[in-house]
This record gives sequence, structure tokens and C-alpha cells, in this order.
Amino acid sequence: MMLSQTALDEIQTEIAKYPQGWARAAVMAALRIAQDECGWVSGEVMKTIAKLLDIESIKVAEVATFYTMYDLTPPGRHKINVCTNISCALRGSASIVGHLTDKLGVGLGETTPDGRFTLKEVECLAACGGAPAALINQDYCENLTPQRIDEILETLE
Repeated sequence: MMLSQTALDEIQTEIAKYPQGWARAAVMAALRIAQDECGWVSGEVMKTIAKLLDIESIKVAEVATFYTMYDLTPPGRHKINVCTNISCALRGSASIVGHLTDKLGVGLGETTPDGRFTLKEVECLAACGGAPAALINQDYCENLTPQRIDEILETLE
């Protein structure tokens, strides 16, 4: 999996935002650009990013593995990111996770066998006032209940 010239140019644009010698500051932007293009971030792509930023591959991998927004394996067509941080936990995120694992038949960090859904746990979605919350694809869903989750899943192809 190689990055297109368009993606490489976008990464160079991000690098140019930083002073000489500070290209490594563009690592998160480079990972986002790569994931937007490829759908996920492979080891090969991380090596390409490392070369562009003139840093060790492990430095890119450290960032990619720390943040839950980067997919290190191909995700399902629909990504369900459930917040399990304190506000969401106090408002029932465990029951949302339990309902989703039962309904989808997969655990956190797994993709359904049909490739339709990937279920992930995230540390915080900054939606504390609407807890429990999830980011489903690019949509914030707040004040979740098992019934609301079922309604949302029915709308996804």
C-alpha cells in the first residue's frame, strides 16, 4: 500500500508549517492523511511517513499505537467508537459496550466477520454532557441507550 502523490504533497504541506528541523511535529497530520487515503495505517505506510519526517519508524509507530483514532488493521465499513472514560462510565457506557458486543458478536478492537462493523473503545470523546457517547463513523451520538444503539445500527447499510 503506497501513498499517492496527492497524499505525499499534503504531508509536505503539513511539514512546511513547522520550522526547519521540526518536521516530526507533523506526525499526527501525516497519519491522518495516510489513513484518510488508505482506510488504515499499515507498517509500510508508517515507514513512508518516517522517511518523509526524517525520524525513526518507531517514533511514528509510538504515536499510531498510542492514539485510538488510528486504525492499524483494516476496519469494518462502519466504525463504532464508544467512550468509556469517567463521565460516560458513570452514565452507563459499560451497558452500551455490553449491548454492542452481544449484538455484533465481537469484542472491543474487533471487526464483525462480514466486515460491516468495527467496535473500539476510546478514552474520551469530549461529550461529557451527553454521556454515554459514541462516535459512529463521523457522527457523535450522545445520551445512548441500548434501544438508541439498535435504532442507529438499523440505519447503517
